[in-house]
Amino acid sequence: MLHLRLITPPEKTGDVIRLIEKTVGTTHLVVMPGAARNPSGDVVMCDVAREAGDELLTGLQRMGLDDTGSIAVENIDLSLSKRAEKAEEEAPGEPADAVLWEHLTEATHEESTLSITYLAFITLATMIAACGVVLDNAILIVGAMAVGPEFGPLAGISTAMVQRRPHLALRSLIALLVGFAVAMAVTVGFSLFMDAVGLFSRDQLKADRPQTGFVYAPDWFSFVVAVLAGAAGTLSLTSAKSGAMVGVAISVTTVPAAANAAVALSYGDTGQTWGSTEQLLLNLLGIILAGTLTLLTQKWLWSPQRGKSNAP
Repeated sequence: MLHLRLITPPEKTGDVIRLIEKTVGTTHLVVMPGAARNPSGDVVMCDVAREAGDELLTGLQRMGLDDTGSIAVENIDLSLSKRAEKAEEEAPGEPADAVLWEHLTEATHEESTLSITYLAFITLATMIAACGVVLDNAILIVGAMAVGPEFGPLAGISTAMVQRRPHLALRSLIALLVGFAVAMAVTVGFSLFMDAVGLFSRDQLKADRPQTGFVYAPDWFSFVVAVLAGAAGTLSLTSAKSGAMVGVAISVTTVPAAANAAVALSYGDTGQTWGSTEQLLLNLLGIILAGTLTLLTQKWLWSPQRGKSNAP
C-alpha cells in the first residue's frame, strides 16, 4: 500500500475527493479543511493499493495539484486493516508488477546526478578493480562491481527513452560519460603511482590471468549477460526490490573493463586498452537496451490492467 498526503486549494478539494473515491483500490480517506499553511489549503490523505497508485497520481497531476498544492507519497510497510486488504483485492493486477512511473523517474533522476559522491564511488570502484585485474583477484573484481554506481545513469537513460524525457536522458548520459572519464583518468595516475612504488608491473598485466582475463576479451556471452543483468536491474527498480541490485551489480563487467583499459593505457598496451573499451561499451549497450525493452514491456502489460480499473 501507498500513503498519499495532499495539499489542495479549497476550490480543487471536491474534485480531488471525487477522483480518490472513484479510483478502485483506495481507502482510509481523510479530509482536513484549512489545515495546510504553506501552501495554504486543505489536507487530504488516503491509502491506495500500489497497483492503483500510478493511475491516481496521473489524475492528480492532470488537475495541476503538483503546481498549485503538493503530492507526497510514502510506502506503507505494515497496514493492519480489513479495508486496506479489500482495497488491494479490488485493485487490478499484482502490487509487484505495478510501476509508479513518477517514482521511477524521480529515483533515476537522483541516481544519475553528477555529484562529488557519484564521482568518488565510481573512481574508487575503478581503482579497486585495477588492483583486481593486476593481481588477477576475482574477489577484488566482485567488490569493485558492487561499489560501482553506474547502473543509476544507465537506468536513467532507459527511463528517459520510455518516458520521452530528453532532459533526463542528457543528464544521465553526462553522468555516465564524465564519471567513467574521470574514473579512468584517475586510475591511469593510480596505476603509474603503483608501478613507481613497485606494486604494479607490466609483467603482471601481460601474464596469464585466468580469473580476470575476460575483462578485455569481449564476446557474445558478455552481451547476453549484460542484457540479462539490465532486465533484472530494471525489474528491481520498478518493483522496489533493492536487494536484487547487488546481484545485478556483480553480473556485468563495466567497472572492471574500465579499470583494465586504464591500467593497460598506463603501460601503452593498446591491445588490452581497446579490448577492454569494447567490453565496456558492449556491456553499457546491453544494459540500456534491456532496460528500455523491459520498461516498454511493463508499460504494455500494465495498460490492460489500468483499463480494467477505469471500467465502470
